[in-house]
Amino acid sequence: MFTKYGYFTIGIVLLISIVIFILAYISENNFFRYPLAIAGFLLLIFTLNFFRDPERFSPNKDNVIVSPADGKVILIKEVFDNKYIGQEAIQISIFMSPLDVHINRIPLSGTVEYLNYVEGKYLIASNDKADLENERNEIGISNGKAKVFFTQVAGFMARRIISELQANQQVNIGERFGMIKFGSRADIVVPKNYQLKVKEGQQVYAGETILFEYKNEN
Repeated sequence: MFTKYGYFTIGIVLLISIVIFILAYISENNFFRYPLAIAGFLLLIFTLNFFRDPERFSPNKDNVIVSPADGKVILIKEVFDNKYIGQEAIQISIFMSPLDVHINRIPLSGTVEYLNYVEGKYLIASNDKADLENERNEIGISNGKAKVFFTQVAGFMARRIISELQANQQVNIGERFGMIKFGSRADIVVPKNYQLKVKEGQQVYAGETILFEYKNEN
């Protein structure tokens, strides 16, 4: 299964690969024929792999926050968030390599209360200042019991952020809402009293891996 966000790119790469295969086929020089064919094959495989969109199954719990992105946890730190959380908080930064699934998913069921797109730089996604200086899309969601602030961050290679979210939209945990093309990072911030469930260096999966658990007061 491939994401709709990649149909155009897949089509273009498929055409390019076909042209490369034809050139390789008609070439009488084996020195060029085989490298051309291999290059066309690898280009197509990389593109299909990048835009894959596997099914995910979110946890059947109503007091958890799941990862909005696939990737590796590269940073966990305490911060003070004055944009949406409004208090001492914990931030998790997730680095997405070009080999990870790049579909972003909703980390918490609730209402989209905050949306802000910020133009900026294209520092390497692992840079400590990337979350403050890079181009990014900031999102805040609350369900009345919990709230989460998360960010799609552009990187050195990732120059296009896609998000279908609208202000006041009702969303469900694990739903697809966008992607970051060609590798980058996602940051997620929650109140400090939430229980952390992952550690630095851990691989996480969008819509499935529980990042935080919070007290569900009924």
